[in-house]
Amino acid sequence: MESAAEAVRSRAKTAPARRWAVLAALFSLAMLTIVDRVAISAAKGDMSRDLGLTDITFGLIFGSFALGYALFQIPAGYFADRFGPRRVVAAVVIAWSLLTTTTAMVRGAALLIGVRFLFGAAEAGAFPASARAIRSWLPVRETGIAQGVLFGGSRLGAAFGLTLVSWLVAWLNWRAPFFILGALGIVWVTAWLLWFRNTPEEVSGVSETEIAYIRAGRADPPRQSGAGWTSAFGHRETIPLLVQYFASNFTFFLCYSWLLPYLRDRYHLSIAAAGLYAAIPLYCGAAANWVSGAAVDTLYRRKWGRLSRILPAAAGFLLGAAALVGAVHAVTIAGAVGCFAAATFGVDLTLSPSWTLCIDIAGDRTGTLSGAMNMFGNIGSFVSSVAFPLLLRWTGASDAYFYCAAAINLLAAGLWMAMRERDRLRG
Repeated sequence: MESAAEAVRSRAKTAPARRWAVLAALFSLAMLTIVDRVAISAAKGDMSRDLGLTDITFGLIFGSFALGYALFQIPAGYFADRFGPRRVVAAVVIAWSLLTTTTAMVRGAALLIGVRFLFGAAEAGAFPASARAIRSWLPVRETGIAQGVLFGGSRLGAAFGLTLVSWLVAWLNWRAPFFILGALGIVWVTAWLLWFRNTPEEVSGVSETEIAYIRAGRADPPRQSGAGWTSAFGHRETIPLLVQYFASNFTFFLCYSWLLPYLRDRYHLSIAAAGLYAAIPLYCGAAANWVSGAAVDTLYRRKWGRLSRILPAAAGFLLGAAALVGAVHAVTIAGAVGCFAAATFGVDLTLSPSWTLCIDIAGDRTGTLSGAMNMFGNIGSFVSSVAFPLLLRWTGASDAYFYCAAAINLLAAGLWMAMRERDRLRG
């Protein structure tokens, strides 16, 4: 005899699914976020010549973004929980679009550092607010693939953005892409405000079947004492969750910072060839997010509970650690890129489980907890960007960085295994 829950799921499969349109909108948001973020990397050469910026100054410019992005994660997540993702996403896209346009008009290093700090602060709300939207619009059995699609969009945005902006810089000038991207953001946010609502219950076009399916499958986190925003941190998994995300970003941020110059210098490549090779790990990262998201949901539907989050994440960190050690011994460019691609694939397997677990345990405080996790991750990005050149200077080789990253990945795998007890997820 078919249960009521199974009947709702069966009807939901044939009913029009507005939740997947919401996920598509969040995918486009993720792509736009990262395209805007990496645009300055593609324009770096022409900007440096035009504005007289040294590499050290540009390091401060990159670092100011990471600092602003990290510091405003928790406030952005809190606002997403308090006011809903619709208004928060709109506010951050408007802010970063204006700051993207402002980047094209700066004339000095100090102002550019300030603009990039504010740009990072503005972008801080994008992913916590997206996680909050996913919590409201998708049942827990589909949050894994939703997070995989979301972060796959960010990886594709980085790969496409580097290519697109480089072409625009060569065709026009370094300022033009920032004006174009700023205008694109305003168009996107206008459509978002007209179309998106915080919950399916607020949209007249969503079928009762789909609403029932979403309600029946929403995460039911353990209740914590206290109703304030600090209740998001009252879980035993919180500290391991934050630390493991530091490890993930420590490894991945190499793709956004030093991978291209490392490949170019070590293997004596042209800038064009180095750019093509450096994009390969990003495509692998996109694939990893889709694979991991599907694995999380498949294991969950098969009643694996918390292990549906733990196993993909732990396996990803173990793969990342092994690949980073392999990178030390790579002799050819193909071998090095293969190792970096495997390492990126590994650490990106951990993203869907990480953000899904935030939804599992935080519920209505998902934005706050995911913001805190993303803050720790971006501290890892900052440390990674500084550690690579420092370890290279102190030791004369990049090996120390790769061994350090591998050890951090092993620690993160252990932290995930420590979260396996007291499973409270529902099938």
